[in-house]
Amino acid sequence: MRLLVVEDDDLLGAAVQKGLTRRGYAVDWITKGNDLALTLRTHKYEGVLLDLGLPDASGENLLEYIRHHAHGVWVVVMTARGAVHDRITLLDIGADDYMVKPIDLDELAARLRAVARRVNTTHNPEAEIEHGALKLLPSRRAATWHGQPVQLTNKEYWLLETFLRKKNQVLSRAQLEETLYGWGEEIGSNAVEVYIHFLRRKFASDLIQTVRGVGYQLG
Repeated sequence: MRLLVVEDDDLLGAAVQKGLTRRGYAVDWITKGNDLALTLRTHKYEGVLLDLGLPDASGENLLEYIRHHAHGVWVVVMTARGAVHDRITLLDIGADDYMVKPIDLDELAARLRAVARRVNTTHNPEAEIEHGALKLLPSRRAATWHGQPVQLTNKEYWLLETFLRKKNQVLSRAQLEETLYGWGEEIGSNAVEVYIHFLRRKFASDLIQTVRGVGYQLG
């Protein structure tokens, strides 16, 4: 899952990016609200962590922009404003959740999981994706094969989820790398192929098919 952090405080932004990366997310970070529109047009994100107190743009306006121009992207607001009327306003204009600073990274990660579960439930009442003997359980970040649980690393899970959610598409290596890695993360020349090999070994050799010269597709 790829996330965008919009935070002008260097210490907090770096801590959130590092903490969530360690928890298996691909995390990009920008410090200027005015960079948000271009970033959302050029990259695909599942969620945005938005600071309201940006010096160059109104956080409320940015939130409304996301709601009108980035459909399907959920937003968790990070704010120093803790009054009830502030929280009500945030939820009314489109925030999926919020956290009052200072931010606890464990709580933030839990809130991200909760928001992702709600979004998945909205699109799929059972919050499960099935493909033959394979079942993905997004609410638990887990998978089963013929009813038996399969242990997956974070990147294996995100890659598998990407294939299942786009099962009718051929995905290029660049698209898969964007799903797995944030800006600045070192990407091995054959990283995608390695993770696909792991998934084939854990499930079935024909689970993911190679489309020569194009990319990969769920078998």
